[in-house]
Amino acid sequence: MGVNKRKVVVGFMVMGVLTLVFGTVVTIVGPLIIDDQIVKNTVIDPKNEVSYTMWKDIPVPFYMSVYFFNILNPKEVLNGEKPMLEQRGPYVYRKQCQKDNITFHPNNTVTYREYRRYFFEPSMSAGNESDVVTIPNMLVLGAAVMMENLPFAVRLMISATFKAFKEGPFLTKTVGELMWGYESGLVDFLNKYLPGMLPSSGKFGLFSEFNNSDTGLFTIFTGRDDIRNVHKVNSWNGLTKLDYWRTPQCNMINGTAGQMWPPFLTPRSTLPFYSPDACRSMELVYQRPGSMKGIPLYRYVAPKTLFANGSDYAPNEGFCPCRQSGLLNVSSCRQNSPVFISHPHFFNADPVLLDFVHGLHPNEDQHGLFIDIHPQTGVPLNVSIRLQLNLYIKRVSGITETGKIPETIMPMIWFEESGYIDGPILRTFYTNLVVLPGVMEVMQYGFIALGIVTIVVAALVRRRHRKVSINEPARGHAAPEKCVPAKAEK
Repeated sequence: MGVNKRKVVVGFMVMGVLTLVFGTVVTIVGPLIIDDQIVKNTVIDPKNEVSYTMWKDIPVPFYMSVYFFNILNPKEVLNGEKPMLEQRGPYVYRKQCQKDNITFHPNNTVTYREYRRYFFEPSMSAGNESDVVTIPNMLVLGAAVMMENLPFAVRLMISATFKAFKEGPFLTKTVGELMWGYESGLVDFLNKYLPGMLPSSGKFGLFSEFNNSDTGLFTIFTGRDDIRNVHKVNSWNGLTKLDYWRTPQCNMINGTAGQMWPPFLTPRSTLPFYSPDACRSMELVYQRPGSMKGIPLYRYVAPKTLFANGSDYAPNEGFCPCRQSGLLNVSSCRQNSPVFISHPHFFNADPVLLDFVHGLHPNEDQHGLFIDIHPQTGVPLNVSIRLQLNLYIKRVSGITETGKIPETIMPMIWFEESGYIDGPILRTFYTNLVVLPGVMEVMQYGFIALGIVTIVVAALVRRRHRKVSINEPARGHAAPEKCVPAKAEK
């Protein structure tokens, strides 16, 4: 092989080795670069335009769908019969959230208040806010249970007060009135003479304290010093622990504020968050992997122990006094009103609860809650939080409004807060977190493959030319002549 050809082969081998080394280095360094970019972009910082905007003003549509349990036989219930319920809805509201009073602190935390407003969406609803439904009157049946241990004479006086204000055991009102409040002489009387007894100082409604309000003063970690702490709650309303419950563990404020989580989740990770509306911290667990429009995700769901009672799950003993499993007693943070939270239709609850009423049909697809989250960034892609509000009712002697009502955990409403990322944000997500890493992966393995092929081809060419060189005669030497016998002369 000539000198020039030998140099070309050696050059190709060197290029192959360098390409192989470069591909190997990119394979090792590439993921580190991507992770470093994720860390930089998930820190809560106004300089991170996309992620900061997502955190400050949720840029995707978020909705609350409300379902009422209309009581079909209120008179029969007063006579001791089992309630017959008819689900009405959904009545859908667009939820608008915006963080305000944002203040960054030197200890890598940020304080804010998040304000929320609801706007009715007729086109997405199965009815109108003018629809009329019948549900239990919390002011009467809730108060009756709260006061059942008072002296009999006091209970008679309370019953007389109900009659004076024409308050009965059941309310037949429009959806709008039940949601956002209605005029009541009893409410005005209680707010005037017993201030603080009711959660709202104005009209009384199931969601009157939610609209045009904030969720409290949150202080969370920005993740600047440790990305594992990003979005985690440092304090709420100045508190680092609660005083609603009976044990230190149940009073802990754990996890995030429930909108984003730290990056780099694994199937062993959980999603803890603090909910001011539920007055406690909760934790979701990994169920399965999945994808949404090509973006990988993990689905997290509520464990069966979330609302289990203390008998079935000892750590929940601090949330008692408990009733059947599947019910969370929130009376301690709801003016002692006998209110319980559960999954809709008593999904994942003690089956005996289904015997209290007619008309419930639980299943996971319609009544289970879940969060689909992108594990690398901790950003939820699809969310559906479903909860049910129940009232514990029973006959209370001396309060005639309770009639012969059987002891019942009465479902009143259930609601679903849902939203998913779509549009430009989803495309940005897909480009940055699927396409670019995919291109980098193809490039790194492409370089490795190209380097190996180049080395192999160069080696084969060199080997071939070496064989040819061995078989060719040496240059400058004639080939030996064959000996031919001389012919005999004639």
